[in-house]
Amino acid sequence: MKKIKNVFTLLGIVAISLTTSCSQSVKNSSGNDSSTSNATETVINNIMTRTSVRQFTSQAISKDTLDIIVKAGMAAPTAMNKQPWAFVVVTEREVLDSLEVVHPYSNLKTATAAIIVCGDMKKTSEDFAREYWVQDCSAATENILLAAHAYGLGAVWCGVYPNPNVIPEVKRVLGIPQGVTPLNIISMGYPAAESQPKDKWNPENVHYQKW
Repeated sequence: MKKIKNVFTLLGIVAISLTTSCSQSVKNSSGNDSSTSNATETVINNIMTRTSVRQFTSQAISKDTLDIIVKAGMAAPTAMNKQPWAFVVVTEREVLDSLEVVHPYSNLKTATAAIIVCGDMKKTSEDFAREYWVQDCSAATENILLAAHAYGLGAVWCGVYPNPNVIPEVKRVLGIPQGVTPLNIISMGYPAAESQPKDKWNPENVHYQKW
């Protein structure tokens, strides 16, 4: 019995050693564990595989999902933390159709939702930095596109600003007040077909240290 007990003790020690060894083996060369490595790969893959989607199924997007996607938009970087953005989320078919009429390139015919990213001039700076609202809202737009892709949704960025003919019409349809400018319409839905992302990598566009 004593020998059997000693065997079990030895097996326990071996098991602990193997567990420790396995834990150490999942560390990569930079010292990060496998979970960190997997998370990094997931994020990079989400960026690299995102593409514009213009045809959608009739499946609706839940409000909870749309709320999280807009929240992702608000997590974008913003000059001097002004956060000069505002978002109009549209899911009603009648409103989507009205937007499609005034913006024929908005790809809203089959979309089940749209997020209109706007710049609120009351939240911007008074000097030249006022124009940073475009960069801020563009960063928010890209976050929205990536979040939508992460949820298995398709989306496409359809420009509104600075088109002088489309801006007032979009504002009219959505009742956007004075001092707020729609930057774009993000048409969104579940993809009707698989879309292949374009490989846009071109090393000739990269300059190190100086041009």
